[in-house]
This record gives sequence, structure tokens and C-alpha cells, in this order.
Amino acid sequence: MSANTIRAYRSDLLQFFEWYEAHGPERLRDVDLKLLARYLNHLTERQLAARSIARHLVSIKMFFRYLVLEEVLLESTVELLSSPKLWQYLPAILSPDMVDQLLVAPCAADRYPLRDRALLALLYATGCRASETTTLQLRDMQLKEGYCRCRGKGDKERIVSLNPIARNAIQAYLEHERCEMARPDQTDWLFVTRNGNALSRIMVWKLVKKYAARIGCSSTVSPHTLRHSFATHMLAGGAEIRALQEMLGHASISTTQIYTHVEHSRLKSVHQKYHPRG
Repeated sequence: MSANTIRAYRSDLLQFFEWYEAHGPERLRDVDLKLLARYLNHLTERQLAARSIARHLVSIKMFFRYLVLEEVLLESTVELLSSPKLWQYLPAILSPDMVDQLLVAPCAADRYPLRDRALLALLYATGCRASETTTLQLRDMQLKEGYCRCRGKGDKERIVSLNPIARNAIQAYLEHERCEMARPDQTDWLFVTRNGNALSRIMVWKLVKKYAARIGCSSTVSPHTLRHSFATHMLAGGAEIRALQEMLGHASISTTQIYTHVEHSRLKSVHQKYHPRG
């Protein structure tokens, strides 16, 4: 599993054990459904989203499954507990005009405007996740050919295209800022801090939120909003869903299909064009 997944599961288990010390029995073998239901109710009272609660439950299930595998327990009561029903939420997106405003939001008053502009342009041009942009290296970039190599979940590699805006922004950053932030023999990371270290995922989130707030966007805008916007705008332009699946690095087409529920303008234009009374 990825480092982010391991970190999330570890956090879930630490929270469970902190609660368990105050409310649980002395022995793990005495854990029953009533106790686990109380813990899920505790998570609900903390106003966690259904998806977060479901992940907490998965973490606990896997831990107890491990205890059974190691013969610490004879059976796992947690397996009998069902996950909360998950609603399918449609992702929020930015309009093309808002994306244009976001890409030019970094200005001379910012510390590293060229780096930030290149980062924003790449996020929207490729639909990459925040964590994927932080692992990009110089050798992954093929600016002349207009593509870069990206490593997604499960360390799977895929080729993502770069539009002219992203290519020019990255080129300007490499020529005028990165060369001062990190020497070529120091690091191979594409996006770096002032000390030449790789830009962290949290820093990517902070930068996106900073510039989104500057142009008046909602506080809920994140790097994933640009990924959703990329996918939705691609479908609006006529992209095939199978091609979009490959570009996003989705293992299953069902994950990509959510964008067909978001994008209505293309279906409306097709209906108007071909329906006899359109």
C-alpha cells in the first residue's frame, strides 16, 4: 500500500486504541458488537463523514483479521459489523473561466510565482493527484514532446500530456527559479522548496487553497478540485471515457463514470443536434 494509505490506517488505529483504553474491556477477545457500535457512534458524534467512518472500520477489521491470522484471537467479531451506507457525492469543479483566473493568480509579490504557476498549470493540464506531482522528477519531463511520466497509486506509471500553457509555465520555472532554488546535483525533484527539498503534498494543498482564495473561490477548493475539473472539461470537449480512465490512472472504469453524471452540456448538445425536435 502507498505511504499515505499506511499513514491513514495507522492514524485510525491510534484513535481507536485511545478510545478503547477509556471504554474497552481489559482483553481484546472480549470486544463485542455492542462496544464497536459505541465506537462508531463516537465517530459519528465527532461529525466524521460516512467515508471516513467506513475507512476507520476497515482499519479495525484488518487489525482484528491480523490477530486471528496470528492466532491471538480465535475469531473476529468485527467482521459482523457492516459499514455505513455511502452516498455518491458528485465532485465540485471550477468553470473554465475560474481555472484561467487561478492559473494567473501567482504574481510578482509572491515568493516563487513561476513555480506556483507551473504547479497549478500541471495539476489542471494532467489531472494528477497532489501526491503524484510531488514525486515528479526532472527526468520524467519531456517538454519538447509535450508529456511527462507520472507514478500513481500502487507505483503504476502512466504517460500524461502537457498542453502548451503547462509546458511554457514549467519551462519558465526551470529556467528562472528552480535553478536558484536547487542545483542540478542537489536533487532531481521537479517541484522544490527554497532549500531544494521536494515540495510536500501538504504544501501543494496550501498553495492551491492560497490562490483559490485570492480569486474568490470556495474554501473547499483543493488540488483534487483541479483533477475533477480536468476530467469534467475533457468529457465536455468530447473525450472518450476509456481514454479519460487511462489519463486519470483509474484501475476501474466505474471510478471514472462519476464524471458522466457531472458533465451535462455535451449530452445536451448531442440531443439538440440529433433529435428531430431538438
